[in-house]
Amino acid sequence: MSGVLIGFAIIAAVIVTGYGVGRSGLLGPQAQFVLSRLAFFVLMPCLLFHTIATADVRTLFSPMLAVSAITALSVAAGTALVFGLVLRRPLTTTTVGALAASYSNANNIGLPVAVYVLGQATAVVPVIMLQLVVMAPIALTVLDAATASGGGWRRRVLGPVSNPLIIASLLGLLCSVTGVQLPDPVLEPFALVGGAAVPVVLLSFGMNLHGAAPLRDPATRVDVLLASGVKLLVMPAVAFLLARYAFGLDAEHVFVLTVLGGLPAAQNVFNYAQRYGAAVPVARDVVLLTTVGSVPVLVGIAALLHP
Repeated sequence: MSGVLIGFAIIAAVIVTGYGVGRSGLLGPQAQFVLSRLAFFVLMPCLLFHTIATADVRTLFSPMLAVSAITALSVAAGTALVFGLVLRRPLTTTTVGALAASYSNANNIGLPVAVYVLGQATAVVPVIMLQLVVMAPIALTVLDAATASGGGWRRRVLGPVSNPLIIASLLGLLCSVTGVQLPDPVLEPFALVGGAAVPVVLLSFGMNLHGAAPLRDPATRVDVLLASGVKLLVMPAVAFLLARYAFGLDAEHVFVLTVLGGLPAAQNVFNYAQRYGAAVPVARDVVLLTTVGSVPVLVGIAALLHP
């Protein structure tokens, strides 16, 4: 149980620091805009490339990957249908809502939880790879097309291809699949710069919380509650049912996959929404509510399913 609390304490400390920076105005009125673009165009691509290029691609081809993929994609598709067909939300809000309900914080919170609760840091690698190589490119492509202004068809076609996160993920995957081992002098700069991605994203998220209260806006309240409820309750339940009954995995794997399904929405969702100016309040509130709400959820999962 302490592992869950330690992981969240680390994240909370950085977010609170960002809130203090935003409240004090220490970095000026343009700080959040600059930090967001720095993270999106420089820091996160370096982190993604280094993470994927140095990962063992064999960890992807396992029943855990299949369960994680089916869980995330089915939850995202189901949420998108509700947002689009029932709530009649625009494509940008539908995309952000579906991503917030299915894109787990496998890096910032998943890694500490994997180390302290699951006892195996590599447990989150399939989820990270799935999200970076499959889910993020799909969502970013949709957001690119939906928010494109000017440039006509050429902008819409070439925009996603020029996205730095997609480029970094594909190049990293190419190195991992082909077995290319880059020398340390080449990799270390990516590791050094990418190491700043998580704290900068968390600081930017904390700064954005200044002056903003979750669920304050009635226009986004239903969207936030729907995506948060799906992320905290539906996704771990789907992961549990698939792991235990559809794939017949042992108790340890069922526990691991259910915990991974119960992770909160990733700060990356907020960063993506901020970058494209798409449903930013929804992304911000879902990340905040699920980060707080996932503490009792993960503690309950650990108490019930720990083998």
